[in-house]
Amino acid sequence: MSDLQFDYTNVLADVISPEHGLTEDQLAGFAERSGQALERVQARRTQDLRWMDLPYQTDVVDAIEAYARSVEGRFETVVVLGIGGSALGNTALYQSLNGPFPEGRSDRRKLVVLDNVDPELVGPFLERVDPRTTLFNVISKSGGTAETMSQFLLVRELLLKSGIDDWKDHLVITTDAEKGVLRQIVDREGFQSFVVPDGVGGRFSVLCPVGLVSSALIGIDIRQLLAGAAHMDQRCKGADFFQNPAQVHAAVQTLLHLEKHKPMAVTFSYSHRLKDFADWYAQLLAESIGKKHDIDGREVFAGPTPIRAVGVTDQHSQVQLYTEGPFDKWFTLLSVAEPTHRVTLPSAYEDLEGVAYLGGHSMSALFDAERDGTRVALTDAGRPNATLTLPKIDEHSIGQFIALFELSVALMGEHYRINAFDQPGVEAGKIAAYALMGRAGYEARRAEIEAAGAGRTPRFV
Repeated sequence: MSDLQFDYTNVLADVISPEHGLTEDQLAGFAERSGQALERVQARRTQDLRWMDLPYQTDVVDAIEAYARSVEGRFETVVVLGIGGSALGNTALYQSLNGPFPEGRSDRRKLVVLDNVDPELVGPFLERVDPRTTLFNVISKSGGTAETMSQFLLVRELLLKSGIDDWKDHLVITTDAEKGVLRQIVDREGFQSFVVPDGVGGRFSVLCPVGLVSSALIGIDIRQLLAGAAHMDQRCKGADFFQNPAQVHAAVQTLLHLEKHKPMAVTFSYSHRLKDFADWYAQLLAESIGKKHDIDGREVFAGPTPIRAVGVTDQHSQVQLYTEGPFDKWFTLLSVAEPTHRVTLPSAYEDLEGVAYLGGHSMSALFDAERDGTRVALTDAGRPNATLTLPKIDEHSIGQFIALFELSVALMGEHYRINAFDQPGVEAGKIAAYALMGRAGYEARRAEIEAAGAGRTPRFV
């Protein structure tokens, strides 16, 4: 198998139940609507949805690879300073393609993604990081992200105090081509920089320099990553509805939520290396579809709630709820057809059946049995579940995965009739934080916050 496969058998009514499952006729009846949604999304790919054409960006790949070669051997660690879409994709690519223990591999460098401003994280990091062997990748499209810029200030000071003559070479900036304070700093200081293209929102940016720079620096084959994404893009362009995994996935999610009243979407990763992609998808789904207003300005309070689970770990912490709790969830199990590692269980205690049966089996067989056992339990309990299977964990498969979910979420935006590409709720929190920190231009908002607080009586226990 070279193509990613989406098996939706166990969301069908004749498998789980008419009350909680979808019929083939329901899906077929959705096909025309889905095709129209696909046409509208595809029509915007050269306008404001330029993330759709990122798999074909050969010039920027050449530049990133040339930069990676120019610093080869100089740094042991790459640190990403970013948050949200500037962090989650980097983390997911590192975890999936370098594996959980990359330190012993001579062709891989360590990646640290500093995606919070909690001083209990940042303080210990600053105490332990060696700036002489570290390259810092600062990522902010707007150039004004408070979290990222505060980290930048700390790292800049750290480099200056270290006495490193070429301290500017320890920084590479990824930001807007022309606008924002970070671009002004790049122009002033002469830092190496890359561009976040217009029409590429943060949560859709992993296949542009936001994700590609750090990936190339740590040894990931970014050409194969983009080739996989291009493969999925071509597969989803004009295919019949039932041959288009993005269309089917978007239809299943929308119908299970709006028609079958299942507002919670659980991504259950049966691959330790894919678990951080469940976090990446959670942002993609939540920020894109979670909206107060539809495109006509009406209040709709739309959006499924993403939940992440890890197999088999969360079989022992969450599956009890999933099989016997409320019928408000549907499940996507992430699976891998061909594992990277083979581990065989030794035979021992052959007179004790409680352990003897394991001997001679592969760890993969046990892992697959645990996954299939969860799938059976969910299905028998009438809980709709689908399985997304990657051929194997490599750049090409991961590229397919990213492109599939990005297009699916874009189609969901059409089905929910909301703007999947803005984030007013996030911006409201940012504005409040700017005001509370005393940023110029936000004085009126600070006054509003303080006035509202003055009218409340604090209550403590």
